[in-house]
Amino acid sequence: MNTQFKNAILGQKQPAPPIWFMRQAGRYHQHYQKLRTQHSFEQLCRKPELAAQVAMGPIEDFDFDVAILFSDILFPLDGLGLQLSYSDAGPQLEKSLKAGFAIKAEASEEVIQKALNELQFQAQALKITRDLLPQSKSLIGFVGGLWTLFVYACEGGHAGAMTFPKEYYFVDQIFVKTLKAIVRGNIELQLKAGAEVVMIFDTAAGEVSYQFFQNHLQDTLIQWAHEFPNKLGYYSKGTQNSFFSEKFLSAPWAGRGVDHRWNMPELLKEKNAKNISGFLQGNFDQALLFQDSSRFENSLKKYLDPFLQLSESERAGWVCGLGHGVLPKTPERHVKKFIEAVRKAFL
Repeated sequence: MNTQFKNAILGQKQPAPPIWFMRQAGRYHQHYQKLRTQHSFEQLCRKPELAAQVAMGPIEDFDFDVAILFSDILFPLDGLGLQLSYSDAGPQLEKSLKAGFAIKAEASEEVIQKALNELQFQAQALKITRDLLPQSKSLIGFVGGLWTLFVYACEGGHAGAMTFPKEYYFVDQIFVKTLKAIVRGNIELQLKAGAEVVMIFDTAAGEVSYQFFQNHLQDTLIQWAHEFPNKLGYYSKGTQNSFFSEKFLSAPWAGRGVDHRWNMPELLKEKNAKNISGFLQGNFDQALLFQDSSRFENSLKKYLDPFLQLSESERAGWVCGLGHGVLPKTPERHVKKFIEAVRKAFL
């Protein structure tokens, strides 16, 4: 396990933060692009040896502190029978709740086990990746958040006002219950396979109100945090500070990610002043990696300066990363420069 990542989970002060990016193994990377000339995206995910190769690429080329399972959040929906496929335009679901897809109550246990059996390729990918990783690197897995997967199951994406899923969430409790069991089972599967932490990526959560989040979504997340103490991380795009109740923050999370809209130095100070456990991961604006070299270096310096003004105790728990995932066509040289600059700044 990476020592810096372990320290961040435990909230222990240290000079330099560990570094990992969401989507650090992906379309911007030549290593990935070379593999894509020979294999489809789905093959890279479903064949464990290939998934491990993709996950290892950014470790070998950029020296991230943490490797991430190479997969996709939507595979549980395929296991449920929504018929997932991928094209250059992105993921496609042949069936949807909006179009009448349904699960019968008497079949739910069978459906859950079938879906989990079909996710075994993720467990194998994690095991192979762990065997390939140096002992000094950490390995994390991930699942989609229950709400985000539900939205996809409803509409095949998470754009727009989400009027249908915000109503249908209360109508089809059989599907919600089944999906909840599958996500929980997927978390357990990945932890047993060697993931040190499993991140819950809830990219649609920022499209609900804070009342909806607290009244209808957070209890499941809190329950999982208690079932897997110090093993789960949570990231939600577009959420605000008001979303996260004291009950949520006091749960035994391994950590939490925030997007680039948050004031991370102030958030770290608040976290440590209140003795909130776990890491905070983020949150440089990923779009700024596209700036020309001099502007990018200046933007990165301005981003890091407030962290340098904090004491090690005030910034304890920080995991340095982006506000969201690495974007396609991001210059590799700036990914490399980012890591080098952060490590140099905190020597």
